[in-house]
Amino acid sequence: MLRHVGKSIPRVGALDLAGGRRRFSEDIPLERPLVLRLFRSSKAHALLHRVNVEKALTVPGVVGVLTAKDVPGKNLYGLINKDQPLLAHEKVRFVGEAVALVAAENDEAAGKGLDAIDVTYEDLPPVFDPEAALRQGATPIHAKGNLLCRRVLRKGEADKALAECPVVVKRTYFTPHLEHSYLEPDAGAGYVDRDGTLVIYASTQNPHYDHKEVCDILGLKDEEVRIVQAATGGGFGSKLDLTVQGFIGLALYRFRRPVRLIYSREEVCLATPKRHPMKMELETGANRDGKLVALRARLLCDTGAYASYGFAVATRAAVHATGPYEIENVEVESLCAYTNHPVAGAMRGFGVPQIAVAHESQMDLLAEELKMDPLEIRRINALEKGATTATGQVLKDSVGILKTLDAVEPFYESAKKSWKAGETPAHLKRGVGIGSMWYGIGNTGVQNPSTAKVEMDPDGRVTLFTGAADIGQGSSTVLAQIAAEILGLELSRINLVVADTRVTTNAGATSASRQTYISGNAVRDASLKLADVLLTEAVDVLKTPKSLLALEDGFAVDSRHSDRRVPLEKLAGRAHERGRPLVWQGYFDPETTPLDAETGQGVPYATYAFASHVALVTVDIDTGEVHVTKIAAAHDVGKAVNPLNVEGQIQGGVGMGVGFALMEEFIPGITTSMGEYHIPTSLDMPEIVPIIV
Repeated sequence: MLRHVGKSIPRVGALDLAGGRRRFSEDIPLERPLVLRLFRSSKAHALLHRVNVEKALTVPGVVGVLTAKDVPGKNLYGLINKDQPLLAHEKVRFVGEAVALVAAENDEAAGKGLDAIDVTYEDLPPVFDPEAALRQGATPIHAKGNLLCRRVLRKGEADKALAECPVVVKRTYFTPHLEHSYLEPDAGAGYVDRDGTLVIYASTQNPHYDHKEVCDILGLKDEEVRIVQAATGGGFGSKLDLTVQGFIGLALYRFRRPVRLIYSREEVCLATPKRHPMKMELETGANRDGKLVALRARLLCDTGAYASYGFAVATRAAVHATGPYEIENVEVESLCAYTNHPVAGAMRGFGVPQIAVAHESQMDLLAEELKMDPLEIRRINALEKGATTATGQVLKDSVGILKTLDAVEPFYESAKKSWKAGETPAHLKRGVGIGSMWYGIGNTGVQNPSTAKVEMDPDGRVTLFTGAADIGQGSSTVLAQIAAEILGLELSRINLVVADTRVTTNAGATSASRQTYISGNAVRDASLKLADVLLTEAVDVLKTPKSLLALEDGFAVDSRHSDRRVPLEKLAGRAHERGRPLVWQGYFDPETTPLDAETGQGVPYATYAFASHVALVTVDIDTGEVHVTKIAAAHDVGKAVNPLNVEGQIQGGVGMGVGFALMEEFIPGITTSMGEYHIPTSLDMPEIVPIIV
């Protein structure tokens, strides 16, 4: 029986966070830190002829002003495509692009220094429409042109099958830019350690990626830079990109003094990545019995001025274009275009929320055309174990989409009878909606490993080292639960060291729903190795075969005679005396294969999550106001290590979904703060019924 895994325990560090004891970047004590501020482009597309900082350097309190020529290493970064300069060089490509970095003794001096910078631009024609960006003769934003990438997915004969389908629905869908709206604006702080190491604390989702990029930008060795994740007030994908880290590193390198950089909310709106806007043209064909036969789709993402995660978004959207349904004939073309809009990057789902809008709308329209129930058409087509996806992957493990449909069916049927039939004023209409999704866990068709380290001291206390950044989703808690479960310890005996590149190894990004599955397996691997050492010692002490021993409640126990037990600290001490290792590395990399460049065939993910939601809404037909009253949300997440954590993620996801569907739209050039961007408040939230299947 599991003692820790599957239990809804409070999050590690929750009391410290609630009590204001966790240190965010703004709270980290520094001795006389320099204030950093960024001069940003006012032009969407222009040549940079001159950046004059001479007047700024005469401002009292200004210590220095840095431009592209002051970058000692590579003035380029990007996780997938290195195309974005830390400080603009020769050209600016969006309003808000960083051009110069001011370091000053205080905020007032930094502001005056910014005002004193004089930049000479030569305007270039801006390109804001991704379709126009890809037309012949369009103004090139990058030397290689405006097409970042093209991904194709082909299975069967979509054209022939669509021509023979008795029912075909063809529609075009659009989704806009979205702002992440995390509570804490991007921020960081840093100092130079006694040994000369540049130490950078940052609000980040991927400290080891930050470390590599900062080392490359500064031309330094790995050991000369240390990145530590500060307490992080949300991210939702935006804090996967390099934001403050490179600027802090550059200032430390040049001035050798403590520094701090905190974005204003206006800077967050102006300069941090957004959700990719997407145009989606879908043509879906079915038989009269509702069975899907073919899908043809053309997807176009606007990645903005730089690549960021555009390649990943375009690829994942293509893979998920069918929805959680089996379709024999599929052809998808997914394009990602550069424009002079703000950079678009990762945002909770990497393109899957956008394509879900399209494929679920198609299912409802097909159901209407065929006079079928929307739930039933989904059930007929749902993926099952043994089904083949559009990439040719045969699903060999659990596939829970049908279970999620079964779980929400009672809410759906009840709502159809009582909700729609209930009396309402003439101007109000009630509706019931259903939608399903699937999501590949981890990065798409590439190696996606995680590592972890578990160490037991001779007194029996365990330290878990993990590079996995906890940004509020609870990874630290679930990883500790996994270690405690395997080692038979109370959680209080697991000490956590998290997301510090000097002492933790790379766990990969906190993104793509990967940390519990991938880092969890890395922790499991390390913990099992340590457990084996302890059990080996227990064999000698208890004179019992290893197969009959278990680790429970801080003891190694003979499963036949529970009173025959030995404390783990005694076993750790024996192992230490005998020179047996008490420090173990864990590793896990899901089995995937690259997607074929011509057909998109391959195994992009080792496993998938599935979900179905039912929504009860009212619509005021006079004003257009929509109110979501209730949502039943059934999710197949595999084994819920911490069910309360999963429920929290479902509730947060519903909140973001309500905003995406009804309220949110970031408009470049218009949206400059939260005053112009509307996210759901507590008064907009429906009653949520989270269901874990």
